[in-house]
Amino acid sequence: MEQPGQPGKATFAAGCFWDVEAAFRKVEGVLETVAGYTGGSGANPSYEQVESGTTGHAEAVGIVYDPTVVSYNQLLDLFWEMHDPTHADRQGEYTGSQYRSIIFYHNEKQKTDAVKSRDRIAASEKYRNRPLLTEILPASEFWPAEECHQRFYEKCGQGYCTSHKIWE
Repeated sequence: MEQPGQPGKATFAAGCFWDVEAAFRKVEGVLETVAGYTGGSGANPSYEQVESGTTGHAEAVGIVYDPTVVSYNQLLDLFWEMHDPTHADRQGEYTGSQYRSIIFYHNEKQKTDAVKSRDRIAASEKYRNRPLLTEILPASEFWPAEECHQRFYEKCGQGYCTSHKIWE
């Protein structure tokens, strides 16, 4: 649980980390975002290793946020909006297990909030007849991606890849 006066941590995988990082970076109260790899095996994996699908790691984004400005539940709401949680190992044009949908929780309160959020979304009209494939897992070692992947869109001036452009 977040300590009063201390920043919170969140980690989400929702497809291409370039898109996820760019979306969360625009949220007021998000202090830092880091594109990286987590959820698999092997220390300090490279982009090429993760892209091969052999590590089990997912492309993910680590977030540091100010809980007095933005709540974990608000971050969860954005997570659900930015991707399609009914797709297995695919988001938009990206395919492979590294693009699966995962909420990595950092404490029991986040786990409880993630499960409640998933259940609420699953019962919504939008997903009522489609199973959500999002995993809810304990946060594990997070490996920052190479520098060229950090703040990718700011560096290259491109638009976002996904069709879910709620953050523009």
